[in-house]
Amino acid sequence: MEQARAIVEKMLKNDEMSRWLGISVTKFEAGNVVCELTVTPQMVNGFHIAHGGITYSLADSALAFSVNSYGIHAVSVETSISHLKPVHVNDVLRTETTQLSLTKNIGVYLVAFYNQDNTEVASFKGTIYRTGKPWEVEFFS
Repeated sequence: MEQARAIVEKMLKNDEMSRWLGISVTKFEAGNVVCELTVTPQMVNGFHIAHGGITYSLADSALAFSVNSYGIHAVSVETSISHLKPVHVNDVLRTETTQLSLTKNIGVYLVAFYNQDNTEVASFKGTIYRTGKPWEVEFFS
């Protein structure tokens, strides 16, 4: 958990997009870094529901934080998202990441999205590539 927190905090420090969206991290666990985002009026489309790019960006960040939390640099190589329920202004989205497979170089993950009522509203699947380069982070007690 200490390594996961240090890596994610280092990533967030340089992640302008996640910070701009207001993404917060509520759980630091290797392979499942839980992220939350509150939908604002600026995040909705012409149908008054959250723009698909908002949920996609949240999933992309949750995936990146989760897969890098193992201590090896990793990037996505293929992703897809399914929107299951509409998301509205003031909804609070929470992610849960599940590892489907992981080898030395390739991993496959699911990111599920839940709203404040614990209803699943979207599902994201990502394939990642692990570069082999270790994260360099400092640990503080």
